[in-house]
Order: sequence, then structure tokens, then C-alpha cells
Amino acid sequence: MDFTNEVFSLSRIRELDLTYLLEMLGHDVVSRKKNDTDYWYLSPLRNERTASFHVDRTANEWYDFGLMAGGNPVDFLLRYHGCSVSQLLDRMNLSFSPDQLYLHEPELHEGRAGIDSKLLVKEVLPLYAYPLKNYLHERSIPVSVADSFCKEVSYEIGGRTYYGIGFQNDSGGWEIRNKNFKQSSAPKDITCLGSGAASAHVFEGFMDFLSYQALHPYEDPRTVDFVVLNGAGLFDRALPFLEQHSRVHLWLDRDVTGLAYRDYALSLGDRFRDESGLYGKFKDLNDWLRNKGEVKKPVLRLGGGLRSTG
Repeated sequence: MDFTNEVFSLSRIRELDLTYLLEMLGHDVVSRKKNDTDYWYLSPLRNERTASFHVDRTANEWYDFGLMAGGNPVDFLLRYHGCSVSQLLDRMNLSFSPDQLYLHEPELHEGRAGIDSKLLVKEVLPLYAYPLKNYLHERSIPVSVADSFCKEVSYEIGGRTYYGIGFQNDSGGWEIRNKNFKQSSAPKDITCLGSGAASAHVFEGFMDFLSYQALHPYEDPRTVDFVVLNGAGLFDRALPFLEQHSRVHLWLDRDVTGLAYRDYALSLGDRFRDESGLYGKFKDLNDWLRNKGEVKKPVLRLGGGLRSTG
């Protein structure tokens, strides 16, 4: 199947307005906050009595607090329908015409949210703060590895200043992480690190990319290229870069979205190879690294309950 000729491509589905999409699927908003930029729903992905499914209308992203998962419209629809990427494309093209679903228009919501709610990058420096280095240690990432690819980013939201480990994308935006927050600055994009090598490695997030670097400290960087998607839903943006390589190694998450994109990539040709078998019983490569590949086993407690142990 030629996915590029579909009425609904992955990129078009990613741009659909989430609130209108939920309405079309029969899910009504329970409450609206922050001047109509935060919408709350009873989760469409599970049964609940208290609304804990949040849509940020400015970013057009969702987060289900019960599942501790979120993302863009593609991520949502893959979970909602429990289908593969190719099945999702077929379903969307059979169920809807282009004029039935609205595309997200961020400029309509940014004014209502106000400048105070935006993430503003204030300063970019080399990694220095101890809490960030300690966070890297907790994620089993050597500071020397992070120093090569990351910066310390100071940013402001609502008049308050924060800082985190920043990883820059190809459009100048930042993925920002610390122990307590996971943020992104606009514009959102993938990160390509290439030197014209024959093979490329693909990661969902930069912590998995740093994990690979920690596991291969002596690998010549000129022998392999890298793509960090900064979110599985941006996979299609990486395809033009990946098509320049004869071998593409996939290190995607072992969750619903990551597995769906893995299967989609494998359907595109023999150049794609799944490497996630290494961490098959873990969420992702970094989770495997932090646990040193050891699955926690349940043991019997005196009260008859179970707890996990390494």
C-alpha cells in the first residue's frame, strides 16, 4: 500500500483538532479551564467516574492521568482503536472525508491562554546544576555522555523560572527533562544526527539515545547516523532522512504507540530492523539500562501480599 497517496496521511492526522475529533467520536467535554484552553474528559481509553483525561488546546496534545500516557492525535487514535498504523490510515479514509474533521489552529487558542502560560526559553548553558547531574545518574546516563549532546536550559512558565536537561531538535526547539517535569518548547520537530553513514538508529526520545551512547562508548560516530523522534508521532518526518540509509535500526518504546510504529516501519521494507527485543520486558532502552536488564520478580510477603524485588 502506498501510504503517501492516502487522503489522511500520518502528518494530516497528527494535525487534527483533538477536541473536535473527540466530539466526532462521541466524547463530550466535562469541564473547561484556563479560559477554554484546558479541556477535561472522562477517559475515552478506559472506564472512570472522575474526568482525568486532559487536552491542552494550545499544544493540541492529550494526557490520560490514569494511564500516565499522552501524545498527539495519532497516538490517541492508535490506542483508541487498538490498531496498527496502516489500519488506522485505512479506517480514517473509510470513515471520514477531508472536510469532516477540522485541523488544529494554534493561533486561535494562544491568545486566550495568554503569554504567561507559554514556555519561554531564557538561557542555554553547559550542564552544571547538581540536581540535573543527579537525575542523569538515576537514569544511568554518564554526565560525560550527556555533555556531548545536551545543554542546561533555563525556561519560564507563568512568570516562574525552571531549568532542565535540554536536547535540541532540527527546528531549534528543545525537549526539556528534569526529575519532576517533561516539557517541550516550540517548534516541535525531530533531531537528525548524520554524517552520511550507511546505517541509522532511530529512538523515540533522547534518554534512549543517550542510553545507546552510554552502551557504545567506543563506537566511531562516523560509522552510524541517528534520529531522535522526540515523540513517536513524528516518525513520518524522519522517513526522508531514513530513506538515505540501507539499514535502519529501530529502538522504539515497547508500548502501544511504539509497537505500532515499529510494525509500520517494518512493513515499509527490509532495511528496517527491530532492536527492541533486547529490552522486550521493559518499557524502553533506558528502562532496561536502569534495571541492568533484570526483571523484578514478585516475592511473597508475610501478610500474604506480593511486592517486587530486583
